Amino acid sequence: MGDRLQIALPAETESLLTIRHFVEDACSGAGLDDRTSYDIKLAVDEACMNIVEHGYAGMDPGSILVSLQYGAQKLVVHITDFGHPFEPSEPLDPDPEAALAGDAGGFGIYFIYRSVDSVSYEATESGNTLTLVKDLGSGEK
Repeated sequence: MGDRLQIALPAETESLLTIRHFVEDACSGAGLDDRTSYDIKLAVDEACMNIVEHGYAGMDPGSILVSLQYGAQKLVVHITDFGHPFEPSEPLDPDPEAALAGDAGGFGIYFIYRSVDSVSYEATESGNTLTLVKDLGSGEK
């Protein structure tokens, strides 16, 4: 696997833009096409938003660590937090009519699963780590 980049920020709404720029810069540096970059940014953004909104609920906000590693075949993102564990199982398709009626929940995890090729999660005493993998094809970046 090739280059590895990492950022650690407080799990606060104000950090989300910095994380987006970090991922955008990493995707650009990896030479990824616009569609792949968009998918990675969407998945990371949704995961980090869930950590900010739910992961530290009832707790002092801790940190979000985002690590991104890429090579010719795949890009791997590890997102670690130290809040409440929550394993994001693959969701059913969200109901757009429910969203129009005011219940807009349920899209974040759906977007994560649809934006990357593999999602895994591990909760340990050392933290909660969500791993996202995006296949980049044979030899293409």
